[in-house]
Amino acid sequence: MAMPTTTLAQLLATTDFIWSRPAPTAPHLTNIQWRADACDARSILFFQRFDDNLTDAELYQRYFAGRSFAALVTNRRLDCFEQLPPTIALAVTGPERWAEVVRQFCDLVYPLDTARLRFIGVTGTNGKTTTVKYLEALLTAHGQRVLSIGTLGVFLDGERLVETGFTSPPLIELRRLLHAHQDHADVVLMETSSHALDQGRVAGIPFQAGGWTNFTQDHLDYHRDEAHYFAAKARLLALIQPGGQLYCTSPAVVERLAADVAAGALPVAVTLLEPAQLAPEALTAQPFLALAHNRANYALALALAECVLGTAPAADAWRQLQPVAGRFECQVYGQRAIVIDFAHTPDALDTILSAIRSGFPEARIAALFGCGGDRDRSKRPLMGAAVARHSDAIFVTSDNPRHEAPERIIEDIVRGIPADQDYRVIVDRAQAIAALFDQLDTRPAEECWVALIAGKGHERYIDQNGHKTPYSDQEQVAHALQRLGWTLQNTGNTGNTGV
Repeated sequence: MAMPTTTLAQLLATTDFIWSRPAPTAPHLTNIQWRADACDARSILFFQRFDDNLTDAELYQRYFAGRSFAALVTNRRLDCFEQLPPTIALAVTGPERWAEVVRQFCDLVYPLDTARLRFIGVTGTNGKTTTVKYLEALLTAHGQRVLSIGTLGVFLDGERLVETGFTSPPLIELRRLLHAHQDHADVVLMETSSHALDQGRVAGIPFQAGGWTNFTQDHLDYHRDEAHYFAAKARLLALIQPGGQLYCTSPAVVERLAADVAAGALPVAVTLLEPAQLAPEALTAQPFLALAHNRANYALALALAECVLGTAPAADAWRQLQPVAGRFECQVYGQRAIVIDFAHTPDALDTILSAIRSGFPEARIAALFGCGGDRDRSKRPLMGAAVARHSDAIFVTSDNPRHEAPERIIEDIVRGIPADQDYRVIVDRAQAIAALFDQLDTRPAEECWVALIAGKGHERYIDQNGHKTPYSDQEQVAHALQRLGWTLQNTGNTGNTGV
């Protein structure tokens, strides 16, 4: 790659902004940032204003007051501009050009070898992480050097490099990571969330192909309604390069896209995939593939792997797969199976509980779950209803309440549970897990029970009042097992027909 000759100061001066206030003297600029607390006196801070409940005055106090940066670029003009020192250069892009402007600065500071690297993007309400991890395993087994970015963090050839705290990092952070590791990778796999697609976090990434797992209600606090949520995810198609394809495992999504495809409004073909058909040998060796949604994720990974490799993986490629952290982690203790899963939407809960009911037909089901705060409130009673449809015992608890009162979130959840169905509310999640185990311990030893502990999965914290306190469902389960003296019978992601 040729070294850029343009400087940051020149690019800032020549970019077509809709409004700007130059500094009295041209600043000496050396870096670009998306976080105010990462800036120094030579930084350009790119700050994207969202439609949230914060006023411009609150934004100023939270992000700008007392910070050191040389220039500020925003997607909207802010009332607090006049409070910033006149030595700071100000510029406004306009919302529709935000991603393109940020991309231009990223191209200067963090150039990518897009002629050599291949990019694959995966979107969907659920299953993004699992699909990307399956694809990572398939490509690594074929000698590809794979960089993957998603909910679990940044991985190179299956080894974690860093946790970003995002499914899809902001564009500047994404480009920094890609630039830092591109010489060690052949393929980049990315989970592309609806937020990322809507906010331009993957602007300029030339995807060779894309995957779309499914589409169900989520994130309506941000997208306002289901139509905007779907439209955000559909933006992935515009990033797929000519000749590429979108592979999808949801008939509903393909049907919804069909009209646009027929009208020529979509730039790439859309292909519907059926869940992978696997022999009993595969399900015995990799029992997590007994779950229908995991077979769908595997089918998607196979199709995307073929796009990269130019040939279909072998029929026994399933041997390369490993269970995904926080996704149907299952341990069996006599007639008790404990499942930890990240399920945190109505559809995800319905899917995982249906899979448990199918995989353990003789068992009774206990479910422990909550719902995150500062998010779509309308899904909370739907989550309660989904759990109620499948469960014999219900524990409603806290799950990342953020800035909301956990009790209020729980009130919303239990509205979806039928009045004649019993449930227990225990706000403290650790205490709820202890109570779940105590209840299971009192049942006759010959009774089969499967307990689903849902919502946290791989997460190792509780997000409350602006702080992330260390917490782990896995650790709480281990404490309960030790306290009760339960003996491990089997471990792994199981799909056995009995406990």
